[in-house]
Amino acid sequence: MKILLVEDNRRLRESLSKGLQEEGLSVQTEEDGYAARDLVFNQDWDLFIFDIMLPGLTGIELCELIRFKKIITPIIILSALGEPDDKIKALDKGADDYLVKPFHFKELVSRIKALNRRTNTYQQPVEEDLFCGDLKLNYKAHKVERNGKNIDLSQKEFLLLKTLLEHKNEVVTRQTILQNVWNTQQDTYTNVIDVYISYLRNKIDSEKEAKLIQTIKGRGYMISDEQ
Repeated sequence: MKILLVEDNRRLRESLSKGLQEEGLSVQTEEDGYAARDLVFNQDWDLFIFDIMLPGLTGIELCELIRFKKIITPIIILSALGEPDDKIKALDKGADDYLVKPFHFKELVSRIKALNRRTNTYQQPVEEDLFCGDLKLNYKAHKVERNGKNIDLSQKEFLLLKTLLEHKNEVVTRQTILQNVWNTQQDTYTNVIDVYISYLRNKIDSEKEAKLIQTIKGRGYMISDEQ
């Protein structure tokens, strides 16, 4: 794997770089957000690891730029900010994982391997259009509409809806959602699922339209057009 590690704390940057290289990974480091931006767009990478608080561009701003350019390379955010809202913001802007400082180095390696496995093994063809009643999701165009009206979704909202639609009229467990949307099985993300389900309902299930997303108590969630 070829990794771009962007961290402005020199000791941490050097320590992580040394450890990752000992794991057999290729690592290039940077400490400035603007310099990192140039590296992102001028080379091919297998993984980005960004601190949030960087000189120049922040890690979150780098995430936004990368996803705006339709680059799907996985991103791990490192941050001392551990509140749910901080995680949600990073994930909503395009991060695939979020690790709170201080953390154990082995946990970072484990998450890198998990993201790499998912990237390398996810080869299943995706249906271009998914439907539930008058709701339509077009995967290739990254577009969602209901009753002919466009619905703007963030990347994570889109992936969550796609996961539900792929299992229409079936219960989708929280574990499946964590794996498909956040590439993790970490229990610390379960409250994030509730938040994003709420986001989806607010955008998709208006007062005048049938409620498509259901909570199946103790099991998970389901999207269904069977009323």
